[in-house]
Amino acid sequence: MALADWLAQCPLPRLEKYLLVQHATRLTRAQLLTRDHLPLTAEQQQHLQALLQRRLAGEPMAYILGTRGFYGRDFAVSPAVLIPRPETEHLLEAALAHLPEHGTLWDIGTGSGIIAITAKLERPDARVFASDVCDYALALARGNAATLGADITFAQGSWLDVQPAPPLCHIIVSNPPYIEADDPHLHTGDLRFEPQHALTDFSDGLSAYRHIAAAAPAHLHHGGWLLFEHGYQQGAAVRQILRDNGFQSVATLPDLAGHERVSFGQFAPL
Repeated sequence: MALADWLAQCPLPRLEKYLLVQHATRLTRAQLLTRDHLPLTAEQQQHLQALLQRRLAGEPMAYILGTRGFYGRDFAVSPAVLIPRPETEHLLEAALAHLPEHGTLWDIGTGSGIIAITAKLERPDARVFASDVCDYALALARGNAATLGADITFAQGSWLDVQPAPPLCHIIVSNPPYIEADDPHLHTGDLRFEPQHALTDFSDGLSAYRHIAAAAPAHLHHGGWLLFEHGYQQGAAVRQILRDNGFQSVATLPDLAGHERVSFGQFAPL
């Protein structure tokens, strides 16, 4: 079977089937366009069929291909971590906007490391720390940092309870699990395949914000900032949590769809 024949019979959208063929054959998109007459080996056909069945079963392309782009860079991903989403770029940009020169940033619940690694690459002057409770996620994040050349200090632990703890930070940033336990979306689409502990707190969707906001002041410089990504209906609740824990200048930024997506506050005790 030639490449062109497989592409013609593949029921997936055009972009997805081309990505699968590139993944299986290691040809570039330009090469596919000029070499689609080439025959597929038996091994390549078996590989493509296996990839196709995974996609038809609903598995996200990011997990099938093992990579997802974020802020112009490719990051390795696996079912141990959330798939990077464009909305998180708003969280990153807000963190960078508040990060002083030679400042210190701590990314809590780093997952694949997209926030910490991108922050370091965008701001080489900064000291960047990243932590996660999951050893599989940390291994993936360390691999991404090594591949992309980002000098990050990693630690394992639950939220801010890590050893050794980072020094006082100018920025603490987190995209914690915020989906409510009974939300039906957990059982639909890509979310079916993503790690549940990274999607939901198995409660009201706000417990991680309460925990982090209460503990963060002990780890922030005077004038430091705590920034969160959250669900589009959680802005008011997250702002109140920040205020209840003594944060000032509390505000929320929208995503490109106009939904409240990133809330933050400044630790500035009187």
